[in-house]
Amino acid sequence: MVNLDWKNLPFGYIKTNYNVRCYYRNGAWGELEISSSEYINMHMAATCLHYGQEAFEGLKAYRGKDGKVRVFRVEENAKRMAGTAKYIRMAEPPVDLFIKAVETVVHLNKEFVPPYESGATLYIRPLLIGTGAQVGVNPADEFLLIMFVTPVGPYYKKGFTPIDVVIERETDRAAPLGTGHIKVGGNYAASLPAQDKAHALGFSVSLYLDAREKKYIDEAGTANFFAIKDNTYITPKSHSILPSITNLSLIQLAEHIGLKVERRKIAVEELATFEEAGACGTAAVISPIAKVVDIENNITYQLCKDNEPGPISVKLYEQLVGIQYGNIPDPFGWVTIIE
Repeated sequence: MVNLDWKNLPFGYIKTNYNVRCYYRNGAWGELEISSSEYINMHMAATCLHYGQEAFEGLKAYRGKDGKVRVFRVEENAKRMAGTAKYIRMAEPPVDLFIKAVETVVHLNKEFVPPYESGATLYIRPLLIGTGAQVGVNPADEFLLIMFVTPVGPYYKKGFTPIDVVIERETDRAAPLGTGHIKVGGNYAASLPAQDKAHALGFSVSLYLDAREKKYIDEAGTANFFAIKDNTYITPKSHSILPSITNLSLIQLAEHIGLKVERRKIAVEELATFEEAGACGTAAVISPIAKVVDIENNITYQLCKDNEPGPISVKLYEQLVGIQYGNIPDPFGWVTIIE
């Protein structure tokens, strides 16, 4: 294992040994290639640079107490990337190719998987870009799938502790019938102004409302939203929301532990009735929400007692992380062990 300060890693980029690449040319995917370069050679007219033909994913590898390395829900990430690729007219990486690339890149960089109980994980970034040259607005005819990894610390420095959130009305993350339901870089570029504003105001993240009416909760800039009320797990339903694999997993876990689940529109005013709420995604797993502040209407919705995570959020977090690290049984078949 490499010598890093595992307990103090940032959520950023650290160079590892290898990445894995696969090219789509002449109507077919080629063989996996192993590279030690951190750079990509491409044509200056590549469609990813001009027309946003770009998709990415994010998943993690975890080293368990037993020393085994586990990757969480790789097949779901593969399916989601294929769906994104189809929507923006890119060659869809086959699920088995995607999984093989993930397993290969983790195996090649196994010494960078952080030790158990360090608080760090190995972040896996699959990236798909249009590399074929076009000047007109047309899909590329060549694509590159690349997988790289980097060890990361917690997304929020304080880990599983409540965060403060501010409602965002001045910008939209995605249009109602746009690209909000797929994982493309443009959605994240669009979230940067709101993110900067939230940070300047002292908040961890912005909470977007629906772009059409500004009445209903959509999602945070980097995560899905969920809430707990009357033994029910509630999460927004909207075409503009990215189908988070973490949220999908929490929904299944919620049902598994006896909660009801509702996917529906959530009016802003309903925040006052929730017992708990959180933001969920691969990076932070669950970030419990302490309060949501509506600056325009001078309203603060308090969602944590004594700034402590609610009991159901704690239970869901412990169950999910327990499965990821292999500390508890995986009844859903979510983890893949890298031999």
